[in-house]
This record gives sequence, C-alpha cells and structure tokens, in this order.
Amino acid sequence: MRLSEVIAVLEEFYPPAWAEAWDAVGLVCGDPEQEVGRVLFAVDPVAAVVDEALEWGADLVVTHHPLLLRGVTSVAATTPKGRLIHRMITSGVALYTTHTNADVADPGVSDALARAVGLTGPLRPMVPADGPAGSGAAGEGGRGLGRVGELAEPVTLAEFTARAAAGLPATAWGVRAAGDPGRTIRTVAVCGGAGDSLLDTARAAGVDVYLTADLRHHPASEFAEHDGPALVDAAHWATEWPWLADVERRLARTLDVKTRVSTLVTDAWSLHYEGAK
Repeated sequence: MRLSEVIAVLEEFYPPAWAEAWDAVGLVCGDPEQEVGRVLFAVDPVAAVVDEALEWGADLVVTHHPLLLRGVTSVAATTPKGRLIHRMITSGVALYTTHTNADVADPGVSDALARAVGLTGPLRPMVPADGPAGSGAAGEGGRGLGRVGELAEPVTLAEFTARAAAGLPATAWGVRAAGDPGRTIRTVAVCGGAGDSLLDTARAAGVDVYLTADLRHHPASEFAEHDGPALVDAAHWATEWPWLADVERRLARTLDVKTRVSTLVTDAWSLHYEGAK
C-alpha cells in the first residue's frame, strides 16, 4: 500500500494537531506515493536503527523522537543527521515521527508505561487535555499528559521499584528510587520521558509514587523535602519503549503490512558502574 495510506492511519491515532507548538512531527523523508510493506518502530532515529531497517528491508521507520526537532539550513551528508537522511532517501526508506501527539493520546505513551510497571485498573491523565479527565476504564480516561492509576495490591516502594525494573527494558541507567524503601505504594503516577515538569502535579494528585525519567538532583531533592510522593527515575528511552508495541498492534490490526519493534537499546547512556562503598 502507499505510504500516504499508512500516514493517514497513524494520524488518525495521533493527530499532528495534538503535538506541542515547538514539536516537529509527521513525515521527515519519503514519497507519499511510495509502496510500504514493512514498518519498523523505534524510539530514536539513530544510525543503528537505520542499519536495522535496511537489514530487515523496512520501507518505513516510525520513531517517537524527531530527527530534526530544530530548524536546519542543510541536510548535507557532512553531519550525522544529514548522512542519516541521505542513507534513508537513497535506500527508499521513509521516516515518520509521532512525538508529543503520542504522549497525550488515549491510549498513548504513558498508558503503555503504566501497564509495563504493573498498573492494572482504570487510568486517568495527570494533566487532562481539552477538558476534564474521564472516570472510565483505560482507553476511556481522556487525553492528556501522564497517567494516574492503582496497583492491584499495595506493595512497598522497594518492591515497586523492582517491579518497574522488571517491566521495563534493561538499560545502563537502571531504575532508582527516592523515599523510604518500606513505604506503602498503591496509587501511582507515571509520565513517559522527561517528566520533572509534573512534579507539583504528582504531589497535588496525592499519589504514593511518581515514576518518570530524567529527574535532576535539585528538583528531586527539594521535592523529597515536602513529604510528598516517593520518586522512581528510569531511563528516558526505557519509559517510552513500551509504547512501540501498542502502536505496532494498532497499525497491524488496521493495515496489511509487516511490522517489527526494534529492541535496540538507544538510550544515551551505555555504561554504569557503582562507586566505592
């Protein structure tokens, strides 16, 4: 089928109008009239993912993160991004991005993260989009950033952190927590990707723990002083990767194409060592 047909379905799931004004989503390279039979899903548009796409014979790569987030005046093959664009165009591989429009979708990135770390009941947005959040089951909670939900049974913070580490793909960053390891955890807020802008929202929601990525020292330290929720910090890539399986399933149910989720770990951090005890 034509690339334009695949794009139409993706944009039904994740309308570009839902993206933040600063974001860059949609078709990056590729001819809308070209044929698409194989679609590869990945978080990052990096060289290793393009290698995988070419080896597998993908016609389209769908990524969460944009390749060209900021304006450029050249895509010459003298830069890493320029070389990537040239490789894809000369190989007939299209690139499409759905970023913040997938973050706020229902279901979206944080829904997949919530399920990956053990939330089983209804979910609602931390920050509803376009009006109040619904109160129904997952998929009926409304669009918006982040998700809040409940665990089937209460666990300690130590147990929840271990569960999160088991549910997310392994990275050098790992999963770390701030708070009393024995604290009881039942109500959980999550936000895929960098979520420290929602720290105050998590506190106001009255949750027991907030799981996100890219938490910085000073905001986390100051947050802990307010006796609010515990914090769990995972790798940025790992918190967004579970969404790939969701979008793959939705596309495969709708279109007759072969699909594949990349399992390459493209998180920025590749080594981790414990310091001296």
